[in-house]
Amino acid sequence: MVKKCPHKKIAFRRVFAYNERIMDGTDVKKLLGKVKDGSISVNEAVKQLKFLPFDDIGYARIDTHRELRKGFPEVVYCRGKTPEQLKNIFSREKFVMGTKATRGMFEAIREAREDAVFFESAGIVFAGRKKRKRGGDLLVISAGTSDIPVAEEAAVTAELMGSRVQRLYDVGVAGVHRLLLNRDKLLSAKVVIVVAGMDGALPSVVGGLVESPVIAVPASVGYGASFKGVSALLTMLNSCAPGVAVVNIDNGFGAGYIGSIINRGR
Repeated sequence: MVKKCPHKKIAFRRVFAYNERIMDGTDVKKLLGKVKDGSISVNEAVKQLKFLPFDDIGYARIDTHRELRKGFPEVVYCRGKTPEQLKNIFSREKFVMGTKATRGMFEAIREAREDAVFFESAGIVFAGRKKRKRGGDLLVISAGTSDIPVAEEAAVTAELMGSRVQRLYDVGVAGVHRLLLNRDKLLSAKVVIVVAGMDGALPSVVGGLVESPVIAVPASVGYGASFKGVSALLTMLNSCAPGVAVVNIDNGFGAGYIGSIINRGR
């Protein structure tokens, strides 16, 4: 499922040799410490800090301030971007994540970032360090096997953000006994993400069983009248089970991000 690329410290240093102005929270703390002990001047610190808000490269304004502001670095939606654009964006950030990526995109990114990792089933490319594990277990459920790519996008996103993730796949309402045989996982999870296409009924079932928040993700899976996920979306928005929130069609990333914020308690 996960294909990792060899990490070479020498190559990693080479990538960032020309772009050390990009800073994260740790860098800022070190910089302020140097000002405090007098090893650098206030003017020099200001000079370095002025690059924090964003890095303008013409076709993109890379949000270099995001980890300081949000606790997680820049996330790039890869669809619609050329391989050269992705290479440039990834080479200018210490820690960066790309969603909806293909293997071809990953191969291009890897030319600039030898530390890049491709989670193929999730369509995610990540370069940098993962967050340390915090909070309780986050459970990701898929109604069917065809929903797994979106479920994996949610699961991998949450893992990269520091959540402990359990997976429970192919337990949809067509055979609900498969879900009920996993009550221990359902009841122990701090957050549950449920991905379902077709009729989109599974989040309501789960929402009626657990006290933890349920994040529903409609998937663009099903025959004609499913309208590429619209039918599932409307079902989830009309759920009668309390505690169910809904993200957009196929937005596993959004569900994983929100779920991880809930899981870590901030």
